[in-house]
Amino acid sequence: MRVLLTAQLDTEKANRAIMDNTLPKTMASLLEQVKPESAYFGAKDGVRTAFIVFDLKEPSDMPSVAEPLFQELGAKVTYTPVMNFEDVQGGLQKKYGSS
Repeated sequence: MRVLLTAQLDTEKANRAIMDNTLPKTMASLLEQVKPESAYFGAKDGVRTAFIVFDLKEPSDMPSVAEPLFQELGAKVTYTPVMNFEDVQGGLQKKYGSS
């Protein structure tokens, strides 16, 4: 299932991770693990935030993805199921047929 992982990083822990160079390593490891469709970084609610879209193969993969973010960066993590336009079209086709 395609999901949007949103990780809002704790400012103090992220500052330390930047200074000791672990932030780029943590993110690179995460991106290598999930092989994202896309990944963006910015600010949300005034804190550093990662927005990562990837295919979550099994719900049991959620802890292995999120734990480094929790432990190393004090992140608040959410998973949101998302669709691309083709998925939306396919879902509407299933519900309403062609018109």
